[in-house]
Amino acid sequence: MAAPPILLLQDIRLGFGTTPLLSGATLSVSPGERLALIGRNGSGKSTLLKIAAGLAQADAGTRFVQPGATLRYLEQEPDLSAFPSVLAYVEAGLAPGDDPYRAHYLLEQLGLSGEEPPASLSGGEARRAALARALAPSPDILLLDEPTNHLDLPAIEWLESEIGAMRSALVLISHDRRFLGSMTREMVWLDRGLTRRLARGFAHFEEWRDEVLAQEELEAHKLDRQIAREEDWMRYGVTARRKRNMRRVGELAALRQQRRERRAAQGGVRMAAAEGEGSGTQVVSAEGLGKSFGGRVVVRDFSARILRGDRVGIVGPNGAGKTTLLSMLTGTLAPDEGVVRLGTNLEMVTLDQRRAALDPQATVAGSLTGGRGDQVWIGGQPRHVIGYMKDFLFLPEQARTPVAALSGGERGRLLLARAFATPSNLLVLDEPTNDLDLETLDLLQEQIADYAGTVLVVSHDRDFLDRVCTNVIAWEGEGRWQDYPGGYSDMVAQRGHGVRARAGAASPAPAAPKPGGGPAAGPARRKLSFKDQHELETLPARMHKLEAEAAKLREILADPGLYARDRARFDKATELLGKSEAALAEAEERWLELEMLREELGG
Repeated sequence: MAAPPILLLQDIRLGFGTTPLLSGATLSVSPGERLALIGRNGSGKSTLLKIAAGLAQADAGTRFVQPGATLRYLEQEPDLSAFPSVLAYVEAGLAPGDDPYRAHYLLEQLGLSGEEPPASLSGGEARRAALARALAPSPDILLLDEPTNHLDLPAIEWLESEIGAMRSALVLISHDRRFLGSMTREMVWLDRGLTRRLARGFAHFEEWRDEVLAQEELEAHKLDRQIAREEDWMRYGVTARRKRNMRRVGELAALRQQRRERRAAQGGVRMAAAEGEGSGTQVVSAEGLGKSFGGRVVVRDFSARILRGDRVGIVGPNGAGKTTLLSMLTGTLAPDEGVVRLGTNLEMVTLDQRRAALDPQATVAGSLTGGRGDQVWIGGQPRHVIGYMKDFLFLPEQARTPVAALSGGERGRLLLARAFATPSNLLVLDEPTNDLDLETLDLLQEQIADYAGTVLVVSHDRDFLDRVCTNVIAWEGEGRWQDYPGGYSDMVAQRGHGVRARAGAASPAPAAPKPGGGPAAGPARRKLSFKDQHELETLPARMHKLEAEAAKLREILADPGLYARDRARFDKATELLGKSEAALAEAEERWLELEMLREELGG
């Protein structure tokens, strides 16, 4: 006999305006259960989890939490402003009688000392502090919304061990397939406002989803045929007895209403990369590369050959120098030692994990068209921007939505749409899986597999690396990097272990220290100054402004009659263009320098 639930949501309904988000969702959690909450971006997963945590109010429905049960929720955007330090914030989450040293332990494992003032934290650091607060009391119910965001591979594997050793019931939202598969034993699928549950592991989700959707399609087809038969009777059989006629007319009206109210499954993302001309056979040749920052060697004597069609993953802990190595391989950063030779006819497109390439004030349509007209060019053919937006699950009414109003997943899809609209034969992807739902991830993996060019990808998603990579470049420690054939699992099999934490960083361990042990002392944690952090955050907007200014000036100078018609204006525009391009180059160089520094400091 199953244990009674300690958390129960029944018939939860919530809408925004006239659009229903939740239409009778249920969630039941018994002691020790491990549930994966699965659904598309925008389906209401995070909202349902907030209702379960008591942080959001439903329009209708009931919520029950067993009296005395402790519940902790990992927030997407935690607020630490009321606390003097990170440690105070985490300790505030402890229940009476909890081990106070567990807060120190968890912060250490997540790369924080606890002494940091909340105002100085980056978004990733604040999320790690919130994760420590959620785990600290070993609660009866743990609600985690994307806990692996901002964690590197050693921290993700530590988190798996830590949660695996806890007795808490778990409801987990994550885009990391491997993490979902190892952490959960049952699935709750939130789709079109309703929840379905299957007492099987996440590995069976796709098969189950396809069966459900196929059955729905069959039932919809039967409904359409029944309506067609009733409409045929309305035209040709209405002369029978009036009472029976009125009944059938009413039944037809009910069938039509049923079809109107049926919410079809959301369409899938359709991706097609606009491929450029073919590159040379050899894309990148690196010989004896070396790079150091502040006396610390980041890359030491690294050599590699990357050929056309290779799909190369780069893995390592935060601060190891993944961005540095990637920048040297793509020619955007000069090595201190060694030589990088790039192949011929390269057309490179970069997908930035910081979403810095998007202007927050631009609209969705404007981001795709560059603000010029209502068409995008895909593979040399024009397409209306609304149709192209639909391929990436944007609604037509979102065309004028500013980028600042989009969710993380929507910004990720917009960047993918821009990247695949640009002709290329070299894709550089930095954490492309962040904030993408599972269906979009599937399509991205298929697109990369079918891409005729070369792909360089930095990712902490082990399943994604296994599915797309032909070889993996892994950090070996002390600036050494090694190229392994195959995906992430092949690399682990060859070297005997996964990615390990950097020396000097927190070294994850599977179990907490014993009570009374106290936190281990460690070196003070270096971080960007407030000035540097502010400059890093504001430079992308300045670079975008300078790019726009330069584009306008080039448009002016493109007038073939300008020189003869207005020499003074021509000279002025030429002078301003030179200044804009110089300022843009300086801003890009400074942003790259700060981004490298942020990467090296692990945050």
